[in-house]
Amino acid sequence: MRVFAQITAVALCALMFGGAAEADSTKLRKLGTKNDALAWQSVGRLDLGRNGYCTGTLIAPDMVLTAAHCVYQNGQLVAAQDITFRAGLTNGDAAAKRTVSQIEAHVGYDPTAGFDGNNIRHDLALVRLAEPIPSHQLAPFRVFSGAMPKGSVSVVSYGRGRSDALSRQNQCQVLGMQERLVVMDCDVTFGSSGAPVFTHLNGRGQIASVISGIGARGDKKVAFGMALPQLISDLKRQMRANKARPGAKIRRVTVGTRKTSSGAKFVRANGS
Repeated sequence: MRVFAQITAVALCALMFGGAAEADSTKLRKLGTKNDALAWQSVGRLDLGRNGYCTGTLIAPDMVLTAAHCVYQNGQLVAAQDITFRAGLTNGDAAAKRTVSQIEAHVGYDPTAGFDGNNIRHDLALVRLAEPIPSHQLAPFRVFSGAMPKGSVSVVSYGRGRSDALSRQNQCQVLGMQERLVVMDCDVTFGSSGAPVFTHLNGRGQIASVISGIGARGDKKVAFGMALPQLISDLKRQMRANKARPGAKIRRVTVGTRKTSSGAKFVRANGS
């Protein structure tokens, strides 16, 4: 997960919210058993070769949603064959394990640029699994189609020091929004990039945002995400347009021709 400059985060927060009041948020809780994690097993760890991991969420039998910066290394997309999705990974056991055949990062995300509002707003990617996970085995989560809700949301993620099992914060707060950029007080850390932010307005959780990075608002840590519906539509169009033809060899899919490093940092499995 990328760590963003505190001074930039403070400036963004001051611009967006001023002295907005904060509601109470609950503590992060590790889902240390399969029974604890059962309802959330469509969230998984997206392992990026030997370079670390992020969090990803199944949104279709063959599609996983994550952050765009997770799938870049040195300004280039990670090779699809170097990524593995481990759904609901708990103490070494995954509910399902799949390799990846296609990667699409949103074209609005610039892997050569630093941390700024535009990159946060577009920090989204889809990866296609080489083999679908049947819906009767794991039910994909839906993407929330409405405007980003105000108030309480929840986050399910992996992270440094808790890479072996999911953790859930069942209540954190949306502090403010501006032009599709969302700031929350959710408890996230390295490895939580790509984690789903759930709204529970209509029963089972629906994904309202994705964790992009962390910063500070005064002396308090905040998390940054983005509004989703239009970005998801864009990415699905990209996937259809760039999908390998039947019988063709799987090839690495790239976006643009940028070659310099983005400065993105990844979490190693040992939490370093």
